[in-house]
Amino acid sequence: MATGSAFKSRPIFSRVYARVSVDMDVRGAAEHRRRLLEGLTGEVVEVGAGNGHNFAHYAAGVSRVLAVEPEPHLREMAREASKRAPVRVEVIEGSAEAIPAEDEGADAVVASLMLCTVPDQAAALAEMHRVLRPGGQLRFYEHVVSRRRRLAALQRAMDATFWPAVAGGCHCARDTAEAIASAGFAIEREERFPFKALRLQPPVPHILGVARRV
Repeated sequence: MATGSAFKSRPIFSRVYARVSVDMDVRGAAEHRRRLLEGLTGEVVEVGAGNGHNFAHYAAGVSRVLAVEPEPHLREMAREASKRAPVRVEVIEGSAEAIPAEDEGADAVVASLMLCTVPDQAAALAEMHRVLRPGGQLRFYEHVVSRRRRLAALQRAMDATFWPAVAGGCHCARDTAEAIASAGFAIEREERFPFKALRLQPPVPHILGVARRV
């Protein structure tokens, strides 16, 4: 499950996600977010910021976070969360396929549980590449297609039928690591692990890592 990044309102999903994300954090997502953002410095662009659950985990070395969120309800929640953040956070309207940020102005881009939802993953990653300075980092935390054949087949079947409609446009069978590498990034660190985000959900493959713009 993810926040979504298509430029549209999802009034039902956004409210469900706001509730579910609390349980996700209790089950381990908060620790994943902390590790995702650990050691970041300088200017950061967070794409698909959702309801702002990452904000509390930014360290003092970050000078500013430009947080982009297309969904109106989640964006308002993110603005409230930004008031409690330990660093300066500016929450703006925008989509992953057209990030409202200047070329090569960011020291890091954060993609957290949103690359599964974008209609055009290659276009979103191209935008992330554009706004990053040369050598800048892409920090990513996503759920991805399994390397186990049967589970991957199930994920693809879900994507082809009901899952995107009920999960805010999410596609759980994407090979996001391969997409990142194909978009002009060198993956420097990648950890794969199963994570049971929801009580009634089986463990789903996730990746957490760092890629650098080359």
